[in-house]
Amino acid sequence: MAIRAGILTLSFSLSINAASHAAENWDQFRGPGEQGQAEASRLPTEWGEKKNVAWKTPVEGKAWSSPVVWGDRIWVTKANPKGTELSVVCLNKSNGKVLYDKLLWKVEDPQFCHAFNSYASPTPVLEDGLVYLTFGSPYTACLKASDGEVVWKRSDFVCDHFRGAGSSPILYKGLLILNFDGADHQFVVAMDKKTGKTIWKTPRSVDYRDLDANGKPKRDGDMRKAYGTPLILKAAGGHDLLVSAGAMALYGYDPMTGKELWRVETIGTHSSSCRPVTGHGLIYATMGFSKGLLIAVRPGGKGLVSGSHVAWKYNKAAPKKPSILLHGDLLFMVDDGGVAACLDAKSGKEIWKQRIGGNFSASPILADGRIYLFDEDGKGTVIAADRAFKVIATNELEAGCMGSPAVSGDLLIVRTKKALYGIRNR
Repeated sequence: MAIRAGILTLSFSLSINAASHAAENWDQFRGPGEQGQAEASRLPTEWGEKKNVAWKTPVEGKAWSSPVVWGDRIWVTKANPKGTELSVVCLNKSNGKVLYDKLLWKVEDPQFCHAFNSYASPTPVLEDGLVYLTFGSPYTACLKASDGEVVWKRSDFVCDHFRGAGSSPILYKGLLILNFDGADHQFVVAMDKKTGKTIWKTPRSVDYRDLDANGKPKRDGDMRKAYGTPLILKAAGGHDLLVSAGAMALYGYDPMTGKELWRVETIGTHSSSCRPVTGHGLIYATMGFSKGLLIAVRPGGKGLVSGSHVAWKYNKAAPKKPSILLHGDLLFMVDDGGVAACLDAKSGKEIWKQRIGGNFSASPILADGRIYLFDEDGKGTVIAADRAFKVIATNELEAGCMGSPAVSGDLLIVRTKKALYGIRNR
């Protein structure tokens, strides 16, 4: 790869640029720019069960996947609590009416899933006319958006998710790319998006290294787990890079071949869940449950680049589940325990840190200079995306959020544990 370790003037952008998408479409986890940012300027800052709710649609089952939007339709996946039935739901964006609720797959003997997770946590990815979705190793498929008809499906991936799947798929050129980081196998796979056929499959190169009393490697499932979603960067010179966080390492791959180009090892971290963000020639990635570590990495180099390419680290309020936001020169985040923080994106210097309360799994979104935060109990907090901490509004819904919100035009789409809401100024 032509990106050299010493070059600090990289200027790259996400391969799927938000400007190339209509503001109506929220096509994947964290939206069309992959960064949790919406072009909307008229989203409400206040809402409640009887305020600014355009519609509310109950969604049965237990599922933490985020809603995605294309045109006048919304899709979410769902599963029953036992994980024996895996389904997709399509709704009308204007009124929340269910257009189809389709059972896709029955699982005779589901893997164990931790009570904090669900059997339908990965978020689908969309393109015109097609829906790509996964429930982890039990089922991955491409559907026709019009009626949910299955175009192709895969149920042959072998991966012990140990506590449930969480990684969402992404699209790149003709490929559907997906992380599998389980207790037994850890790999990244690219499928032909038209047929589902495997194009490449690359095992992770870093595994849990602790030894037991007999000097043999411990088989600790948690230490091999990751739940994150990869992204594509386009670097100066037109070189595309697949960035993917696994257990104990952040990897850079060639997205067409799956070849590992470089990695930053963070030994001792595990279960990475957050999707990285990018800007200022850096990749910002949070690296797991055990340390709550945020690293800023210069892409490039070859092989192990932990010592040469990490620009800075931060661990005081780094989230373990909610992804972070980049707005200009500022990074914003909320950790799992409700502590929000703002950092200088170039240096990692902490600008402010404030407790807003609550417990968080959903990733925040940014729209019109405001940050929207949704906790696990129903509180929705809006704060200013600024160097000075300011709470704009605090709101309540009857159930909390595990999945992240979506935006389409002036509509804020929020999935709680019980229902899907369309929220707009009324």
